[in-house]
This record gives sequence, C-alpha cells and structure tokens, in this order.
Amino acid sequence: MNEALKPFITTIDHVGVAVPDLDEAIAFYAENFGLEVTHTEVNEEQGVREAMLHAPGDSAGPAVQLLAPLRPDSTIGKFLDTRGPGLQQLAYRVTDIEAAAEALRAKGLRLLYPEPRRGTAGSRVNFVHPKDAGGVLVELVEPAAGH
Repeated sequence: MNEALKPFITTIDHVGVAVPDLDEAIAFYAENFGLEVTHTEVNEEQGVREAMLHAPGDSAGPAVQLLAPLRPDSTIGKFLDTRGPGLQQLAYRVTDIEAAAEALRAKGLRLLYPEPRRGTAGSRVNFVHPKDAGGVLVELVEPAAGH
C-alpha cells in the first residue's frame, strides 16, 4: 500500500461483489458462509441495490458488499455485462476522505470524482482509477458520523 494513505486508513472496509440478483446472492452468502445482512439500501445515483454482509457478531468489521444493478446502463450493470459476476472493488476505510484523496493525487494517482460522493449508509466515497492501482478499483470510504 502506498505510504500516502498510511495516516488515514483504519481497516479494509469491504469488498464489493457484482451480482445479477441481490436476493439470490444474499441467500448464497448466508447459507454457505454464514454471513448476516447488516444493511440494505437502494442508491439511485449509483444505480444499485446493495447489501452489506458481516460475519456473525462483527457488524463493525470488514464486510462483503453485494451490488446488483437497478438498470443495465449503471456501472454495475455494465460490469456484469462485460465481466460477469465477481469481485468489483476493494474498499479501505479512511478517517478523512479529502485528505486521503489529496495525498493520492499528490502521488500522481487519479481519482474518479473531483469531490467525494454519497456512499452506503451516508458514507462519503471516492475511487482510485484501476489503471493507477494495479487493475483494482480501490474505493475510499469515510463512514458517516456515528458508524
């Protein structure tokens, strides 16, 4: 990991998995891995229905985020169309998303948005371009206050 984020990263927040059917995927992860749904929501801006799943009794730890498209032209819809279901992103939890983004930009990495956007449960998010992160879409997540 780039030393630029060392002061800001607290943990891996989640891994995002693109799925065609959210309810089917939730059932699969519950039945096979014992994961529990801790949050669901629809994010119209990003065109997804999503669920956060955690290990039993660990709702603050790293999560699996299941992402199903609301429409074919959404980012997840396009991802499924070109790559099929699977790992879509790796997200790091940060204490200050603006400072983290600025530290990465200072190292020459491109972020997808000029300013953070609303993410799951009122968090603030931005993404490092996969071409600048070894082919991985890296998400930066600053949780909403109280989360």
